[in-house]
Amino acid sequence: MPFIFKNLEIPEVILVEPRVFPDERGFFLESYKSSDFFNAGITENFVQDNHSKSKYGVLRGVHFQKNPKAQGKLVRCINGEIFDVAVDLRKNSPNYGKWVGETLSEENKKMLYIPKGFAHGFCVLSSEAEIIYKCTEEYAPEYDAGIFWNDETVGIDWPISDPIISEKDSKLPNLNDSDICFRFGDE
Repeated sequence: MPFIFKNLEIPEVILVEPRVFPDERGFFLESYKSSDFFNAGITENFVQDNHSKSKYGVLRGVHFQKNPKAQGKLVRCINGEIFDVAVDLRKNSPNYGKWVGETLSEENKKMLYIPKGFAHGFCVLSSEAEIIYKCTEEYAPEYDAGIFWNDETVGIDWPISDPIISEKDSKLPNLNDSDICFRFGDE
């Protein structure tokens, strides 16, 4: 199997480490293989790929799509380094409002699987970074939502102190004021 799947503190969020085959020419890796992911419990189909480039200090998030267009994501940093975060939004979950984060980089080649019912955000730790992420639903602007990146009730320990955020993200509500539509066990 070309992947190692590791459940994080919130077990539905999975760190994926591909097997890398380096040689004098560079390297080769499989970044996704449906049968291996299915055997690891990631059974959703991915229907859209996104590519994002940001400079140092940019923080994007913390975003999610509401039902019925909720998205699962598989996030991979192909250039630079990011701190990637998932927040559990499933009411009645033992982990509701908790977060997990991992450093993803072009060097470590790790990926983060974030299922439906979670919000996602990241900040850039290198001079610039590019990420590619697969989504289980197409982008649907009418279902687009998020929570404030620095919500004290969530308490994400971002590794940068003065991030660059969009005007839209600066106006997102706190978790307690957000219109959350996910329930634990409905996945």
